[in-house]
Formats: sequence, structure tokens, C-alpha cells
Amino acid sequence: MTPEESVAKLHWMGHDAFRLDGPPVIYIDPWKLQGKHIPADLVLISHDHYDHCSPEDVRKVMGPRTIVVATAAAEAKVPGARIVRAGERLTAAGVDIETVPAYNVNKFRSPGQPFHPREAGMVGYIVTVGGVRIYFAGDTDHIPEMDSVQCDIALLPVSGIYVMTAEEAAQAAKAIRPAIVVPMHYGLGIGTDDDGERFARLYDGKVTVLKQE
Repeated sequence: MTPEESVAKLHWMGHDAFRLDGPPVIYIDPWKLQGKHIPADLVLISHDHYDHCSPEDVRKVMGPRTIVVATAAAEAKVPGARIVRAGERLTAAGVDIETVPAYNVNKFRSPGQPFHPREAGMVGYIVTVGGVRIYFAGDTDHIPEMDSVQCDIALLPVSGIYVMTAEEAAQAAKAIRPAIVVPMHYGLGIGTDDDGERFARLYDGKVTVLKQE
């Protein structure tokens, strides 16, 4: 499968919520899902914040063989999930998964208190499906660990305030150099469509701005 073919199977449901129709069917941080949805083979949850770890939305996509992978704090809300930490490699639902750190370095709720502290153990994911490596960065700034990520497709947050701005995400993308970048973390009241379009103007590589489904 090529990166272009993989992106064609990627569905954006607003904010950081995605579905990848591999097969297998993978949901990442499902939140505010509308209507009926294809049952998941695998659900990945990056951290425990309400707009990423939504037990109600996980239930909407659960099937008889669905595997949920989540951080420890998120598993407290979705009991039975397989717990992961940054820096791990595992296989679930036939998918090779790598976990990478996700945290803030310059986004603070108050002095010295980042929205996403490194010690909280939040993660991003790299999944390999059809030979294509897809990096979901999670809620993060441009952190040093990001520059060593090797991927074909990068899903990068661009809205600022809680995560990278479009300008910071463009710098991160230049360091990673994937074949395709998909901007995220806007829509559903957090950021605007202009954030994704601004990122596309700033980054000199290939960008696919998905339409929210």
C-alpha cells in the first residue's frame, strides 16, 4: 500500500478522532461520534482527557473482538484496555504499534503547569498497516523525541493553545519529513478550519487536509 492509498482509507471525525479502514479497522481517540459506525478491531487512546478518552464513544465502536489500547490513566475510564507507556512496541489486532511521548514544553494552564505534563505519561502512536507507518502525535508540542520519528504519514496537531501552533507543526513536519502530513486538533469547538489551511500554506511538503465526517 502507498501512503496515498492509506490516506484514502483515513476518515477524520473532528478534533483528534480518526478511523482507519485498513483492514483492520482502527479508531484513534474517538469522540463525539455521530450516527452508526463500523465496529473496531482496534481502538487507540492517547490520554485520559475527556476529548480523547470518551467511554461513551468507545462503546459505540466496540465489537466482539475489539482490542482497546490506552495509557494507565485512560484505562481507569475504559477498564480492560491494554495499558501502554511511551517507548513500547507491541502487536494488537495484528497491528504493529509503537508508543511515543506526547507532552507540552511551552503550553501552560498556569506558570510551570503544562496542559500535558511529560510525567503524566500521555502518548502518541505509530501504527504500521499495509506496510505504511502512520504517526498519530497526540496532544503535544514539538518535542525532541519527535525528530527521530520515522513514518510515511504524520497526523499532527496544529491549533495552538494546548498543542503545537500551525507554525510549530510546520517545523516539526520539516524535521520528520513524512510523505504526507494530515493536520488535526481543530474542529468541534477547538481551533478552526483555518488552522489546518494555514499549516498547509506553511509546510513545504505534501499535506492532505481531510474533511470532517
